[in-house]
Amino acid sequence: MEANFFERVYIVARQIPYGKVTSYGAIARALGTGRSARMVGWAMNAAHNLEDVPAHRVVNRKGLLTGKHHFDGTNLMQQLLENEGIVVVDNQIMDFEKVFWTPEVML
Repeated sequence: MEANFFERVYIVARQIPYGKVTSYGAIARALGTGRSARMVGWAMNAAHNLEDVPAHRVVNRKGLLTGKHHFDGTNLMQQLLENEGIVVVDNQIMDFEKVFWTPEVML
């Protein structure tokens, strides 16, 4: 049985290494659906009850914490990233290029 889109997003998200981030668009491209970054965002929003999906490691293409309002608490997303050594200033990941992880293309 083929996994639905959200499940496929979660498979990719689970691969994001500790201390790294990726973008909604990078996940969409890895899934072969490059124009579906917004749907990846919806999947991340729906992942808040899935402890094994590190949704805090998925940000927008500029390194902004655009999904932070979907986490419990005011700064939980930022705190989770900072716990992994990622520096965040004004909702922006510093040295974004250095902590960015590009997912492998899924077939």
